[in-house]
Amino acid sequence: MKRIAILCAVLFSVFISPAQTKHPLTFDAFIDLGRVTDPQISPDGKTVAFVVTDHNKAENRTNSNIYLVSADGGAVQQLTRAKGVNNSPRWMPDSKSIAFISTRDGEAQVWMIPATGGEARKASTISTGASDLQVSPDGKWLSFSSTVFPDCPNDDCNKKRMEEAEKSKVKAKVFDKLPYRVWNSWKDGMRNHLFAIPAGGGSATDITPGDYDTPPIDLGGNWSYAWSPDSKEIAFERNPDPFIATSTNNDIFLVPISGGEPRKITDNPGNDSQPMYSPDGKYIAYLQMKRSGFEADQKQLILYERSTGKRLNLTEQFDYSVNDMVWSPDSKIIYFNADDKSNESLFKLTVAGRKLETLIGKGYTHSLRMGPDGKSVVVARESINQPVEIFRIDADGKNIKKLTAVNESRLSRIEMNPKEDFWFDGAGGTKVHGFIVKPPGFDAGKKYPMIFLIHGGPQGQWGDQFHYRWNAQMFVARGYVAVLINPRGSTGYGQRFTDEISRDWGGKAYEDLLLGVDHVLKTYPFIDGKRMAAAGASYGGYMVNWIAGHTDRFRCLVSHDGVFNLKSMYGTTEELWFPEWELGGTPYKNPELYEKWSPMAFVHNFKTPMLVIHGQMDFRLDVSEGFQLFTALQRQGVKSKMLYFPDEGHFVAKPANAELWYKTVLDWIDENTR
Repeated sequence: MKRIAILCAVLFSVFISPAQTKHPLTFDAFIDLGRVTDPQISPDGKTVAFVVTDHNKAENRTNSNIYLVSADGGAVQQLTRAKGVNNSPRWMPDSKSIAFISTRDGEAQVWMIPATGGEARKASTISTGASDLQVSPDGKWLSFSSTVFPDCPNDDCNKKRMEEAEKSKVKAKVFDKLPYRVWNSWKDGMRNHLFAIPAGGGSATDITPGDYDTPPIDLGGNWSYAWSPDSKEIAFERNPDPFIATSTNNDIFLVPISGGEPRKITDNPGNDSQPMYSPDGKYIAYLQMKRSGFEADQKQLILYERSTGKRLNLTEQFDYSVNDMVWSPDSKIIYFNADDKSNESLFKLTVAGRKLETLIGKGYTHSLRMGPDGKSVVVARESINQPVEIFRIDADGKNIKKLTAVNESRLSRIEMNPKEDFWFDGAGGTKVHGFIVKPPGFDAGKKYPMIFLIHGGPQGQWGDQFHYRWNAQMFVARGYVAVLINPRGSTGYGQRFTDEISRDWGGKAYEDLLLGVDHVLKTYPFIDGKRMAAAGASYGGYMVNWIAGHTDRFRCLVSHDGVFNLKSMYGTTEELWFPEWELGGTPYKNPELYEKWSPMAFVHNFKTPMLVIHGQMDFRLDVSEGFQLFTALQRQGVKSKMLYFPDEGHFVAKPANAELWYKTVLDWIDENTR
């Protein structure tokens, strides 16, 4: 009996040891996760290529490589092993080789590699580098975009200019038009153009010459151009307006691969994007925003008939924005996804009759790729407690099969909880949605401090997504309950709900957020209302700054790349359509809303300790916003600290900087709430 008892005890310890050894997510474990993107199905339907990006904290760099997995699942094989960027895998029509983008010998270029592995060969040598790779359906052409000087007739001219600028002792910049910088880089008089090269090698031909960005640098979608099924034509996005800093008027153009003047096929004043030919060649599907100057208008799915020029709105009765889409091989069905109440849901649209079905309504489903037999769709899926993996789904939405488990062993000993949804009455009685994430080892009998996370945009959403910049699991790992609310302005709740933040930045959205805090304190007794922190970035940073001037119910605040002075923000941002739409014009002619909704006007009320974070290379919200905010806090005698990144833009991308970001933010919240 004694031996049996000992054996049972040993077996019991074996079965329970994995649970006992589970621990909260640490930064080292977080940064070690492989980030899975860009699934691509081989034309024969047998294999899926995808990209895994790894972050090396010690070397402070990222490395991406291409992997393969059977469309039926099974062992994953690594195809490329070079350091740097190896991404954008694009199958050749025979399924025997893959074109991809690599920085293995310096500048990003197009390379080719056999699908069975082996040595890669370089296919492009353009001095300005290559991105946005596609392969023509007949396999004869490789197309890509590159940023060039629009008046240069050839690559030698571009190369000479760049070398002269690099060698020059003078680093001054001269510009005479807007925008002169975008996101985190200076334009320096250069433009994006589309190029094509023979698949067997040869010189690159500029197929969209002229003083335009093709594709546009901003307001694009998941793709910006597409090949026709017969490989004779390319549809692409371009903004033809003379003053693009205030324009969202991207249009769809067609150009023969043999060259010639592009032909515009859209006349809509808003943003037209993401053209995609039907497999039978009869149609071009694309996304349309109707309102000029509004970057967050509803994206509706439009069908353009090539033979007649007629257009049909396929989602006129659908109240969400279409994100990604893919045709069925018989051209009868379009599959697409859309933000949907904190999910990114998968939908099936039958073109004839416009019958719409929801196939998957929970979680984040994106990166849609159609199998060549039309029987299944390959997608990327994630949730707030599961990083992205690749799945295959039957075309009717059934039989979801997981194809990859890139992070399975890494996550086996990490405890991460799912989100728990709630609804409440927001401003004016409108129903507002949010969710909480509990910490590892949660005990309902304890009291937990709360971190209130506020999303940016403002037109965006917190979703069931494993967010790498604002990861809920990283916040709860230190013993906090995270609360995430989608207030007015959020996507996935109908276009009217999204619209209701414009010209009302500190109004209904602020009420929604504070009413949401009231709701969670009443609903969840384990949240300690006396130990709350609020944090956000971009518009979320703006809202943190607004909160600082309007309530003292939080113990501390974190404002990352947030707007502080709306007038100065207008003069330093590169996309003028955004403030002009959101605030009703320019601050010169219509200053009222710039003054009404500016956090700077309420500095006299600032009392709550605040951590300010900003990057020097953030051209969307200039670093001067962070400096002004920190100066105001210090001048008011408010406890404050600033984390300044000289080498980051709107987002913190480098592994070592990300570690410092999470440590500084969480230490600040610990210091002020414990």
